Amino acid sequence: MGVHQHVRSLWKTPKASLPPRYRRDRMAGWRREPVFQRIERPTRIDAARRVGYKAKQGVVVVRTRVRRGGLRKSKVHMKRKPSKSGIKKITMGKSIQRMAEERVNRRYPNLEVLNSYWVGEDGKNKFYEVIMLDPAHPVIKSDKQLGWVSSGNSHRGRAYRGKTSAGKRGRGLRNKGKGAEKLRPSLKANKNRGK
Repeated sequence: MGVHQHVRSLWKTPKASLPPRYRRDRMAGWRREPVFQRIERPTRIDAARRVGYKAKQGVVVVRTRVRRGGLRKSKVHMKRKPSKSGIKKITMGKSIQRMAEERVNRRYPNLEVLNSYWVGEDGKNKFYEVIMLDPAHPVIKSDKQLGWVSSGNSHRGRAYRGKTSAGKRGRGLRNKGKGAEKLRPSLKANKNRGK
């Protein structure tokens, strides 16, 4: 088993693999940091490499946190059945991971989101590390795998348009074939009947 496979197997069950005190202290340290914390190297090297990270100039890793839970709705005192009041068990149209990517993209407007991955969660927050690329950097422009982000304007605002891996999952594009007829070209084109 190689190093990356070993690290990946540990991260499949982080509670069992990492000592509880170490995990707790690390979360406490992350909570004290700013919401957007640029870091030197990824916490999960296996996940970062899997979604496109390279240790080179023009590639930036940012750790961020987003509140946990579903859509918080207040009680509406209007005519309706109690079962239709709709306060709990309402999920957002976007995942928390997509929210994290969009917020990081707003914080660093000159960079583009490549992908992101989960690194932890506590009772209040979920923590993600977002990999970002600088489209204007000459090293990125000349890279065979990452150079596409510099070509034209079609890749601007990838995170807002659901073009990242988490975005495609949220749009239902992991499915294809029977049952996925109304997902393409988009949900909106099919009057939101796809999901």
